[in-house]
Amino acid sequence: MKRLLIAGLALALAGCGARESLAPPKGASLPVKPAVARSQPTSDDLLKPPSQTRPARSDDLIQSSQERRSDEFDLPPQ
Repeated sequence: MKRLLIAGLALALAGCGARESLAPPKGASLPVKPAVARSQPTSDDLLKPPSQTRPARSDDLIQSSQERRSDEFDLPPQ
């Protein structure tokens, strides 16, 4: 029981480190500027996921009780 408590305390202390902004290591630089970019991206810019990573849903579900629109193309077979 004591070992489990010590391991949990060590794990909790390991997870509460200081959060600093990222920077390249000493002597290194950021990647080269992309050819189509207007300026050199910063480390924060490089960490933002592009919109293609998680696109917005186009088939939103009905959130509240709303009448559905009539579908003119939902015709019975002839």
